[in-house]
Amino acid sequence: MNDNDVLVQRTGHLGHLVLNRPQAMNALNHGMVLAVAAALDAWEKDDAVATVLISGAGGRGLCAGGDIVSIYHDARTGGHQSEQFWRDEYHLNARIKRYPKPVVAFMDGVVLGGGVGISAHASHRVVTERSRIGMPETGIGFVPDVGGTYLLSRAPGELGTHAGLTGSMVSGADAIAMGLADYFLDSSLLPTLAAELAERNASSAVARHGQEPPESALINARDWIDAAYSAADAGAIVKRLAGSGVPEAEKAAATILAKSPTAVTVTLEALRRARALGSLEEVLDQELRVSLRALRWPDFAEGIRAQLVDKDRNPAWQPAALADVPAAVVESIFEDLGPDELGLANARNGSVAVQ
Repeated sequence: MNDNDVLVQRTGHLGHLVLNRPQAMNALNHGMVLAVAAALDAWEKDDAVATVLISGAGGRGLCAGGDIVSIYHDARTGGHQSEQFWRDEYHLNARIKRYPKPVVAFMDGVVLGGGVGISAHASHRVVTERSRIGMPETGIGFVPDVGGTYLLSRAPGELGTHAGLTGSMVSGADAIAMGLADYFLDSSLLPTLAAELAERNASSAVARHGQEPPESALINARDWIDAAYSAADAGAIVKRLAGSGVPEAEKAAATILAKSPTAVTVTLEALRRARALGSLEEVLDQELRVSLRALRWPDFAEGIRAQLVDKDRNPAWQPAALADVPAAVVESIFEDLGPDELGLANARNGSVAVQ
């Protein structure tokens, strides 16, 4: 990490964290995760800090996710650095949700993967007309993590299942409808809001600038989304989408079929299991089990190669079809890690957590 990858700033009673890798659309590396965590630790004990703000530099987006190319190279040599990165990142995700002071996240521009994890667990989540938010992991042979399956599984109806399997980006209005964000305002007002957060109560400052969001396209599509994605398995979902007679649904079917069959199948199972779990910490524990095992799938390395390294956009998935993903393999991905468990749920149950 460059020392300037996260700018740690203080103005009035505001602690401001700026993700500062604009050349990489602020993609998170391990050092950035540790820097954010250290600032939160310091500010929790500092009575002069009343509110924390998280934003991104460069104007293109808050964060395009984790530094996937680095994970790709690490995976080819054992994946030990990636494992520690995820452990620290997931601890940070839970920390943000339980932080005892208001955390305001400017989810402006592109917010993907790890960017969702560092923002959508905040207490005050702000989107704009430029917001493009998504969990695109199935396209690289991976599964939504950083609490993404927790968030998506709690969206109305099957909206989260649709977003998770297709990996599609949603608008700011859609994010609010899905429960991924709280407030909508024009991006031109973000500097004004940031200045006011240094002086005013976070809730009153954000509410004062909040605007009525545009209509959500996803909410308007709930009939076919709920009907299709409630099917028993991924193959049945695709069949319902393709046979619906709705052009958007047929496009979604084609999109899913282009993703890693293993990742799609496991994502669906992860979302349904996450829906039954009670807390973010329990879901993060589950996500580490999946992530560590996905790190060693052939599809993960192949997906990153095709999308981000060679960029031929032509991954050779193994297996190549949804029907060929063994049920026993899917089940094994969720097995307890024993002494290597993340242990967030146990840690929370053993102490008094801030709600």
